Amino acid sequence: MFRPRVPVNPLPTGLVTPLVQPDTTTDIEPHTVTQPTPDVPRVHAPAVRLTPTGLVALVASGAGLVLIVGAVLVSMLLAVAISAASVAVCAVVLRSLLNGRR
Repeated sequence: MFRPRVPVNPLPTGLVTPLVQPDTTTDIEPHTVTQPTPDVPRVHAPAVRLTPTGLVALVASGAGLVLIVGAVLVSMLLAVAISAASVAVCAVVLRSLLNGRR
């Protein structure tokens, strides 16, 4: 049943290969058809029902998430700024040390 069926292709020599056919079909069981059940109409309800308390909690959690993400981004920017200032100070010190030898 699950064997691939290869179409008949003529070979360049002119020979034709036949299709692969199953040897026996005794292991195939008869299929009985059942009556389909009638569709019952369903009432469509909204997926999420928000109460006033749930709405307040949702807004508060969203605001908290925005504040946390903002704090993380500001701290990363501050870390980059401090690192850049440190590198600049080191460059000025090295420059003054190298110019002082002359």
